[in-house]
Amino acid sequence: MAIIQFPKDIKWGAATASYQIEGAAEEDGRGPSIWDTFSKTPGKVLNGDNGDVACDSYHRYEEDIELLKELGVDVYRFSVAWPRIFPNGTGEINKKGIEFYHKFVDTLLESGIEPMCTLYHWDLPQALQEEGGWNNRATIDAFVQYAEVMFREFSGKIKYWITLNEPWCTSFLSNFIGAHAPGNTDLQLATNISHHLLIAHGRAVQKFRELDIDGEIGFAPNTTWMEPFSNKEEDIDACRREVAWFVEWFMDPVFKGEYPKFMIDWFKNKGITLPLEDGDLEEIHQPIDFLGINYYTGDVCRHKENNGLFDSETVDMGLDRTDINWPIYPDGFYHVLTYVKERYGNLPIYITENGSCYNEEPVDGSVKDTGRIQYLQKHLTSLSRAIESGVNIQGYLTWSLLDNFEWAEGYSKRFGIVFVDFHTLERTKKDSYYWFKQTIANNRFEV
Repeated sequence: MAIIQFPKDIKWGAATASYQIEGAAEEDGRGPSIWDTFSKTPGKVLNGDNGDVACDSYHRYEEDIELLKELGVDVYRFSVAWPRIFPNGTGEINKKGIEFYHKFVDTLLESGIEPMCTLYHWDLPQALQEEGGWNNRATIDAFVQYAEVMFREFSGKIKYWITLNEPWCTSFLSNFIGAHAPGNTDLQLATNISHHLLIAHGRAVQKFRELDIDGEIGFAPNTTWMEPFSNKEEDIDACRREVAWFVEWFMDPVFKGEYPKFMIDWFKNKGITLPLEDGDLEEIHQPIDFLGINYYTGDVCRHKENNGLFDSETVDMGLDRTDINWPIYPDGFYHVLTYVKERYGNLPIYITENGSCYNEEPVDGSVKDTGRIQYLQKHLTSLSRAIESGVNIQGYLTWSLLDNFEWAEGYSKRFGIVFVDFHTLERTKKDSYYWFKQTIANNRFEV
């Protein structure tokens, strides 16, 4: 591997999400979320697992912050559980929920770690789902109300805000593919939701500006890269559609004030239309301070008539795979980042998630997760290529600090640099933790 020195002002960090780590599902006034409902529906989550306890970080956050402090990170990305703030999605604020996040954020700040707060990482209050969820525009209003409470409460404490995590997952994975809560399989519904999420993002940004909050705000779409199998136009077009489903569909409205026409036309041919109302695109098209990029995997792809949503198929090129069976494709990371720069300009970018699933268990007190270290090495090398190519990278946050509740995979898939025993809740630092700690230290410069 190349020896790489990153710019001294890069911020290093790790990321988690509320439902995946907090537990305490029914404590201190928290209301149920769609993930509480989904995970307790037979057959939806592997082994019938749920997030009732997860990593118990609600009670062990001080221990987890000590792990971050020892790791040497600058920033920690976490998400707030909306049902802890508004148990019914709207209405009365749950003061105990607010108090918990104040204690948590204060402890981070006392440890010299900047909090990066994600407002929505998939745990929609169940009460709102029962009123139509993200398909109901009233949920947009509820989200902005929730965002305003958070902005006012934590103004001056939290300087980095993310409105939405991976809106593709909230819309298409959850409501078309049906793999995540609430588990619908309706393409029109998913398309409606994708649009409503972007309006919610835009209105939250407007509220942030209106309140004159000291800090920065952005959003964090998940990305992928599909490399054409050949230089045939049909292969190139198939890949373009696959990538655009993640990139252009969610970024064009934010940065350009419009949806990509070729995707609109493709959906129209499937009988799918956008629920556009007057003023929607203007609300979505708000200047943001940074873009979060989540990247895990990519592949080689080609045209295949009448296959899937986009007449495409991936081609098995013998790429190594992680323990969740995702291809390891670090070149795709470089391509996504340079593509985003070419399409949208020199935006400040934080890598808000990048990591891998390897399921090694502790042996004699240590976890030798060599595969994860190699994955991180390769992706940081690609990140360095992107920086050398002029991409404005502000920070890199690995996913994840802890093994956790991995959504539909339950506790069967481990993404953490810290091993969690889900019976005892004991934390064990993996070899990748020590490797990442050393990587951060190697890129510190004396002032």
